[in-house]
Amino acid sequence: MTRFNLSDASPEYDPSDPDGYRAGADRIGPRIGAAQLGATVYELPPGQSICPYHYEDPDEEWLVGLTGRVVLRTPAGEEEIGPMDVVCFPMGPEGAHKVTNRSEETARVLMLSTMPRVSVAVYPDSGKVLASPGTRDDRLMVRRESEVDYYDGEV
Repeated sequence: MTRFNLSDASPEYDPSDPDGYRAGADRIGPRIGAAQLGATVYELPPGQSICPYHYEDPDEEWLVGLTGRVVLRTPAGEEEIGPMDVVCFPMGPEGAHKVTNRSEETARVLMLSTMPRVSVAVYPDSGKVLASPGTRDDRLMVRRESEVDYYDGEV
């Protein structure tokens, strides 16, 4: 058994992330040998979000407040999440979510997720769909309006 203490997380920031989405991340799952569940500690400075509003299928995710307070947007509206609060995002549209820090202090949250080999994420605000059919090289992000007919290009 491999142990990791969440207080030892060291989120790293991707300098290519645009303003509004500059959250640090420390992926814990691989550190403890997880294969079917993912766990990431996110650090959100004031005014930043983890990612755009989205839902996934067949993934289920949980959000656990660690420090500070964040605003959670779901189909039901917005609510504040604080330390030790836990929320589940079921697969599909009813699990849509966005996590944003609107406070004046940095916040940390833990996201847990099932890790299906194949998954789809839908971004309702921008009309994008992300297909992840296995390897990172096969990932594809498209706009819904780019849809083609099933037999398009077939002979």
